[in-house]
Amino acid sequence: MSEAQRKITPADILSIPEYDQQRKSLKANLLPMKRLRRIEVGPFATFYFENYATMWMQVQEMLRIEKGGTEQIAGELAAYNPLIPQGDELIATLMLEIEDEKRRNAVLLTLGGIEETVFLEIGGDTIKATPTEYDDRTTADGKTSSVHWLRFKLTPDQIARFKTERVVLGVSHRNYGHMAVLASETRAALSGDFA
Repeated sequence: MSEAQRKITPADILSIPEYDQQRKSLKANLLPMKRLRRIEVGPFATFYFENYATMWMQVQEMLRIEKGGTEQIAGELAAYNPLIPQGDELIATLMLEIEDEKRRNAVLLTLGGIEETVFLEIGGDTIKATPTEYDDRTTADGKTSSVHWLRFKLTPDQIARFKTERVVLGVSHRNYGHMAVLASETRAALSGDFA
């Protein structure tokens, strides 16, 4: 399974029996890569940077769980292919992870629009994340979702500097202002998304 592929096709999909047979080893092989692509920013915002491999596994898991057969494949590919970086971008799932349900609901009510406040800093450049083409993730009452999909579009110069310079991932929401410096191993892993 190539991490640099840009699109999952029906030919890439394993049958459910074949996937079940390989599932344990596929998941184990993906874990080290996923660890490098996971970044915590503050106490409960976690970013999971997606690529072909992570989305392929997600599609396989959805097919396994929902058992929709070949009819389900087109819908899953339509949902998850847009979350595979296309060479000049990074795409992340932002999870606001708060275990206690009451606390989670209370906090999410204070974080409306958080998806509009995420950024990357590379040297003097700030790259503002844009929500992907999915439905608005903040409701009219100001409550945000606990899951967001964000896209960071980079110029060729920013891509070159991403590979060698200090990169900061941050959130500048009035109720959640936190930043994290990407480790060199994480930058190296994410640099593959630009290939």
